[in-house]
Amino acid sequence: MKKVILSIAALVVMYTSNAQVNWSLDASHSGVKFSVTHLVVSEVEGSFKIFNGSVTSKDDAFEGATADFTIDIASINTDNADRDNHLRGDDFFNAEKYPKATFKSTSFKKVKGNKYELKGNLTIRDVTKPVTFDVTFGGTVKDPWGNTKAGFKATTTIKRLEYGLKWNSMIETGGAVVSDEVAITVNLELKKAK
Repeated sequence: MKKVILSIAALVVMYTSNAQVNWSLDASHSGVKFSVTHLVVSEVEGSFKIFNGSVTSKDDAFEGATADFTIDIASINTDNADRDNHLRGDDFFNAEKYPKATFKSTSFKKVKGNKYELKGNLTIRDVTKPVTFDVTFGGTVKDPWGNTKAGFKATTTIKRLEYGLKWNSMIETGGAVVSDEVAITVNLELKKAK
């Protein structure tokens, strides 16, 4: 009898250690934003209005979690229709030929306290490069409808020319009209599967 109980206990521990928690993106409470330096002296911001993603974790601490995200390039919005159309064109994203940008994580580890490091592969215009996000974990909470929610803020900087976003023009003092470096900020609210 003792052997049977130990065998059952071992199976429970094995099942628990392999259990996965699935989280879906609450897009109405999330955002994907970016900013670039314009004319060397100021910043211009924009966002993507349509995106989706999911996270799989072992538990609510998210250590070792995996993440997959997709952005609809045509949904870019900088509050200027002419600029947005230019960004959708071949000088930048070529949204017609490359309609999606994707991110697939390779590691997610706790650094200290609520600070994490998220590494993965970002694909834009069929160019895939490794990126590292600095992540702040806001914690988990039950909403008024009984759903468990988790919040994150992730930031990184990429070089747009490496992804084929090639348009470039110089001002008379020698600086670029639009910087090569693009700062990305992703605010995520995730919903735990029941």
